[in-house]
Amino acid sequence: MKKFITLFVIALVIISCKKDNEKSVLPLKKPEPIVYDFGFRLNDFSVINDTIRKDDTFGSIIEKQNLNGKQVYDIIAKVKDSFNVRLVRIGKPYTMLLSKDKTKKLQYFIYQPDQLNYYVVDFRDSIAKVNKKKKPITFKRRTISGQLDGSLSETLKNEGVAASLSSELINVYKWSIDFFKSKKGDRFAVTFTERFINDTIYDGIDSLHAAFFEYKGKKIYAFPFKQNPSDRKMDYYDEEGKALKNFFLKAPLKSINITSRFSKSRFHPVQLRWKAHSGTDYAAPTGTPIMSTASGVVEQAGYTAGNGNFVKVKHDRTYSTQYLHMSRILVRRGQHVTQGQVIGKVGSTGLATGPHVCYRFWKNGKQVDALKLKLPNSAPMDSKNKPRFIDYMTPLKRELDSVAALQ
Repeated sequence: MKKFITLFVIALVIISCKKDNEKSVLPLKKPEPIVYDFGFRLNDFSVINDTIRKDDTFGSIIEKQNLNGKQVYDIIAKVKDSFNVRLVRIGKPYTMLLSKDKTKKLQYFIYQPDQLNYYVVDFRDSIAKVNKKKKPITFKRRTISGQLDGSLSETLKNEGVAASLSSELINVYKWSIDFFKSKKGDRFAVTFTERFINDTIYDGIDSLHAAFFEYKGKKIYAFPFKQNPSDRKMDYYDEEGKALKNFFLKAPLKSINITSRFSKSRFHPVQLRWKAHSGTDYAAPTGTPIMSTASGVVEQAGYTAGNGNFVKVKHDRTYSTQYLHMSRILVRRGQHVTQGQVIGKVGSTGLATGPHVCYRFWKNGKQVDALKLKLPNSAPMDSKNKPRFIDYMTPLKRELDSVAALQ
């Protein structure tokens, strides 16, 4: 019996100790994560994040932080040269950093006019100070490849790429590819660099390094290259060093809607008789910008009963172009114009049934069909620059081809 009692007492002691130990072991409190933003350790402050609302002003916002009207007036007067408080806009974010003690005194006011830039108003001293700063930017390079599935912009969107890359590629290839005629399944590959703010916030495309597109069964490469390193503008060349940029744009309008082509015999919709049509008609709403398809000098700018308001541009000894039926003329005779410059607006002046531009093309003084003409490229690459271009282009082309081969 004594043995049984002894064992029972020992068991009670063990159970009691176990419970005491369990009570004494408290769960560990997780340390507060350290958070940095705007160059501050936010853990050191009481933080208020908000956005500018209707009727908010810089003054009304900071006045709520135990500041009287005179203090607010003095602060605004001190910072006005470096921070225009009237420019705070509805919907823009701001942050206030307050002291963590019971006074909750305003230390900093941070206003973000956009994703990248921000203003820091420092209230710690008697004289408020303002610093304009930028968030850190990082760059990430990547190469993607795929096949067209719908429009170029839709295809790139499905790859998680900003729409601006589609616009840039269309601009690079506008002399050599008509993307409206691209086919579903045409392959492409693009190498580019993207920007990120604070290493996490996507900020769009920074630069395009290389690309190829299949068009009518052929790969058309594009590599940016400066023949003169001091040049500000970048030109694009294919893998052989031939310029992608043509001497002429494909059309005088950004959107192409051909309603009547060059013809030796066409029934004129106004004169109601058969006659030659010595140009190409592009329909567009009244006021649509009309571009000069190449650089040159305005040879004529005026009005005739048939042409309406028109402009004729002489490009060199061989080529001239003419643009008819404008609602407005935006250049004058003798003026130099550049390729893509807006020289007028679409209209229906002269013999026209609706708003359009009749685009006429001269070669050696004879009117020809611009759509059937093999137009010249821009100036070829200087032979002395070719070795440097090949060295630059070769690894980029290899990268495009290798990524495309994995598809």
